[in-house]
Amino acid sequence: MKDISNVDKKYNTLIVFVSVLIPIVVAILFTVKLKDFGFEVEPLSFLPPIYATINGITAVVLVAAVLAIKKGNRKVHERLMTFAIALSLAFLVMYVAYHMTSDSTKFGGEGWIKFVYFFILISHILLSIAVIPLVLFTYVRALAAKFDQHKKIAKITFPIWLYVAVTGVVVYLMIAPYYTH
Repeated sequence: MKDISNVDKKYNTLIVFVSVLIPIVVAILFTVKLKDFGFEVEPLSFLPPIYATINGITAVVLVAAVLAIKKGNRKVHERLMTFAIALSLAFLVMYVAYHMTSDSTKFGGEGWIKFVYFFILISHILLSIAVIPLVLFTYVRALAAKFDQHKKIAKITFPIWLYVAVTGVVVYLMIAPYYTH
């Protein structure tokens, strides 16, 4: 039987590797268009509202998970957090699929709203990269039953992850009028 107290130590290297690999792979795949490799694929233009909705659901699930643990319902909290991770993975797959089949949409707003959009977009992107290791370390601390450490890092992870989920919806709503169908 495995010593659960060593679970987090075993996964630290893997978490760091995955946390570096995911943004690099996403950045590379963001520039890859399947049509450039001879694949005849229809643009997956229906995906942005779906993955924006997934971001919104993720935000709701995160809040529900925090409320569950505050009420002492650890099992519900655990299930909701696992669901939030699954939603984030689904978002990531759809986001990459969309960008591999479709040209990027440019924001068409002008004036001060353009600065607001880019501030939200850039902070969303940077924090979405930072949240990867935070989520993974937080999750592994819980799996290792190191709840003091889990709670400590979760206080940092939660607001960042919530911000990323909510701003994902905001970015979509701001750019939606400029999508070509």
